[in-house]
Amino acid sequence: MGTKTATTISRAGPADLDALAALFDAYRQFYGQAPDLPRARQWLRERLRFGESVVLVARHGPAVAGFVQLYPMFSSVRTSRTWILNDLYVDAAMRRRGVARALLDAAATFAREDGAAGISLETTRDNAAARALYRDAGWREDATRWYSLSFA
Repeated sequence: MGTKTATTISRAGPADLDALAALFDAYRQFYGQAPDLPRARQWLRERLRFGESVVLVARHGPAVAGFVQLYPMFSSVRTSRTWILNDLYVDAAMRRRGVARALLDAAATFAREDGAAGISLETTRDNAAARALYRDAGWREDATRWYSLSFA
């Protein structure tokens, strides 16, 4: 009888950069960007090097299965730090194994232990699978509406 492989989550460090860059490049391609592994690696390297984000990496057995990237933000009204879950990606071959849920839970635990007032994310209305996952993990859809102004 086979054994169930557990998903483990850890904070990414320099040794994770190459594996993460490949996933980050795939994530960007998922959102319509051209493949550019050097650019993906450089982006992650700079975020990690300068402490501009926190990246949590999921492993399913020995394989790097996915990641979540969090950016710090501050709430003036709550006079507290908050975190934005900006990027969440699971390798296509690793989906349907609980990896995304494990990453969501780890991100929430990280933010809570950091003393943050909350954590937020944004997704499109037509991303039914992601929205169902977020609701199942205890996240709620806010009544607020996001607006954006793009310069690129």
